[in-house]
Amino acid sequence: MGAFILRRFYQSLIVILGVIVITFLISRVIGDPVALLLPPEATPEQRDYLTRDLGLDRPLYVQLLVYVSKVARGDFGVSFRHNEPAMKLIFERIPASLYLSFVATFISVCLALPLGIISAVKRGTFFDRIGMTLALFGQSAPAFWAGIMMILLFAVKLRWLPPSGYGGPAHVVLPALTLALFFTAATARLTRSSILDVLDTDYVRYAKLKGVPEFVVIVRHVLRNSFITILNIVALQLGVVLGGAVITEFIFAWPGIGRLSLEAIYNRDYPVIQAAVVVIACFFVVINLLVDIIYSATDPRVSRK
Repeated sequence: MGAFILRRFYQSLIVILGVIVITFLISRVIGDPVALLLPPEATPEQRDYLTRDLGLDRPLYVQLLVYVSKVARGDFGVSFRHNEPAMKLIFERIPASLYLSFVATFISVCLALPLGIISAVKRGTFFDRIGMTLALFGQSAPAFWAGIMMILLFAVKLRWLPPSGYGGPAHVVLPALTLALFFTAATARLTRSSILDVLDTDYVRYAKLKGVPEFVVIVRHVLRNSFITILNIVALQLGVVLGGAVITEFIFAWPGIGRLSLEAIYNRDYPVIQAAVVVIACFFVVINLLVDIIYSATDPRVSRK
């Protein structure tokens, strides 16, 4: 198991390095930040001076080597717009993003797992059709539309919840529900597929033929053997929620990484864009590494692959 985890760790480092390089190259395509930082009447001398000051006058490969060497020391540069360390801005927004992600994931799991399990066990029945119809609606509804509808209903018409902002527990309800809507649908469908795969196995059929109660079969055999797949679904969902909350954070004025990243893209703030993407990628990689460790601990066959 130790060799398996070590191999996964090295693979994770390669993934992070690839993300750093690709993000650096893509960020250079979105435009010249000098054009945004200086007024239209700026002189060519002022433009040249700012370009040199930001280090953008060097060849691209030199900029990349300098950037990678700084990142290795934990230095992601200084924000062009805020004139503060990029990682400092990211760390200030991480608590809000993690708070929203965990609440949305908790809501999604609490709704999706029972929905997926019931739809699989009652395959082809009224419950299955209703559950999968709701899941299809959840996956089809765009986040910006769902968020606006929730604001109109719960904040404007019913006045139950605040429409936006970051404060007490009431402020997280609407953005968390908006995020959870899509992921509840996706998780329910994947959970149903996983449960159905196990229900079709020979040992489950044999247990039913022996007269084992259906509840015992579901808990002892089906859920136990679907645990790894469901765990993977939930873990990946947590990472996707963190990285995919850009629109939701913008709609609800939530001060998270997603909103900061969107503002950085508009401002062509290279250091902040790169730092945000690398942090989200590291979060994904860590989650996958933890899932691999749990895999190898619960199923020794995984560590032999």
